[in-house]
Formats: sequence, structure tokens, C-alpha cells
Amino acid sequence: MLTTLKDILTAADKGGYAVGAFNTNNLEITQAIIEAAVEEKSPVIIQTSEGAIEYAGMEFLIALISTAAKAPVPVAMHVDHGKNLETIKAAIDAGYTSVMYDGSVLPYEENLKNTLQVVAWAKPKGVSVEAELGAIKGVEDLVSVEEKQVFFTDPAQAADFVSKTGIDALAISIGTAHGAFKFKGEQRLDQERLSAIDAAVMVPLVLHGASGVTEELVAKTREFCDQLEDCNRLSGAAGVPDSEIVEAIKRGIRKINIDSDLRIAFTAGLRETIVRDHKAIDPRTLLKRSKQLMKEVVRHKMELFGSKGRAKQ
Repeated sequence: MLTTLKDILTAADKGGYAVGAFNTNNLEITQAIIEAAVEEKSPVIIQTSEGAIEYAGMEFLIALISTAAKAPVPVAMHVDHGKNLETIKAAIDAGYTSVMYDGSVLPYEENLKNTLQVVAWAKPKGVSVEAELGAIKGVEDLVSVEEKQVFFTDPAQAADFVSKTGIDALAISIGTAHGAFKFKGEQRLDQERLSAIDAAVMVPLVLHGASGVTEELVAKTREFCDQLEDCNRLSGAAGVPDSEIVEAIKRGIRKINIDSDLRIAFTAGLRETIVRDHKAIDPRTLLKRSKQLMKEVVRHKMELFGSKGRAKQ
């Protein structure tokens, strides 16, 4: 059932769990996400980046997610990392139930001004708004933040921002990063800062760049690498450990974005099929294993985040 981000996160806040926000670009990814949600009886946020919209088209993505939302679990249709105000306005008008405005690398007052504009467009239509304060490093889709632009979220500034904008959720920066190369050293988040932010604001908090990039998942992309000559794929990749995610949920995180783990699973499945089945030319056959591995990722995240079994059916 199609619902808003606000409704999903309000329930998560009351229950003390987090809900996964999974990025989609095509049919197989969308199917993997919604099938896992139904089987795990979990609410879910299916989101599209501006890169996905550029790739597949907003109408096609809306059709995919709207169809998925006919399932008997709560589904929010969300724009992830919207930087272009025209794209966000178009999404609000086209039927998305929530949007994110990302002005994190802009000066504070400009971020505030643009967020207020998005809220003014969204609220009359019952669309939820997420915004970001604090810049998260990394490159993914059309999101690119250099090391020199990175800064952690200040709790006092977060309180001011939420109070002035009236947003429904706040994405924060506490040490995560976009992409598959999140850490060079110790894989830790600033949990104390998270607790301070949670105490300062009264809206659910969001963790971007939170894929696990586990050794097991990375290893799957290196099977048959001698034949495919890509044994350096994802060399040096590192994600957020499950233990850090669990602690972040205890301290107030209610929405967790996952994209890189899906990409890695997709790649692993496609490589495996190409090597094992030399006769396959049917896209349905080629992508079957990818969909299976992505579905396993989503199911694991739902159990880890505590959203499993939370959907009212």
C-alpha cells in the first residue's frame, strides 16, 4: 500500500526500529525489494536518485513503484538526494509520496531557503520532506562530495534547521560515505554525536551511505575473476559494520539508505551467470541470479534494521 515517509517513520520511531530505503533503477531491483518486503512483512521505502530518473525516466519509475506498492505492506515512493529543484517539484506533482532535498554542500542559509521552498510545494499535497544537514563524502550516481567539503552535523544547528523548516526527517553526517569505499581506517561512526542530534531534534533521523559492503558480498564479485580478468574489482572497498548500524538504530536512526550493496549483489549475480551459463542470451536468464542475490541483501537488512514483521497486513 502506498503511503508517506512520515507515516512509515512515525511508526518506526514509536517501535524503536529503522526502515530500509532501497534505491532502484529497473524492474529486477524493484521486484527484489518488494518481494523481500512482502516475505519479511516489512514496511519499505523504494527510492530513486536523480541519476535513476535520468536513466529510466520518472514515468517508468513511478509505474514500477506504484505497481510494487499494491503489495500488502507499507511502501513509500521517495526521491533520493534531490538537488535540482525542478526535478523535485516534478516528482511532487507526479505522485511521489516523499522527496529529499539535498542542499548539504550549500551555505546554511541557502540550504534553509531551498528546503523551505520544497516544504511549501510538498505539504499542501501531503508529500513528506527529508532534508540533509552535514555533508557526506563519496561519489554515487549524481552525488559527489569531496573530502574538503565534508563536515559532520552540528546538533544545535540541526535543531535550528528542523524548527525553521518543518521537515519530516533529517539526514545527518556522522561518518558514513557514499559508494563502496567508505573507510580507509577504522570503520566507526560518531555515535555520541548521533545521540546529541537525536536529543536536539524531534524528527526521525536518516543515515545515508550505510551499505555494509561485506567481505562475503565483495568476494562474490571476484569469483571467476581469473577468467574475467577483474580480480582487482572493489579492491579496498569497506562499508559500515552491522554492529555500528545496530548501535545507530538504538540512538535514533529510523531510515537507512542502501544502494551500493544492491549494486554489488547485482554485479556478482550477473558475472556468475555469464561464466556458468555460456548459452544464455535471454535477459530474464541473465538477470535471475542478480535478482536473487539482491533479494537476499534486502531481507538481511530488514532483519538487521528491526523492520521485519512490522507491517500491518
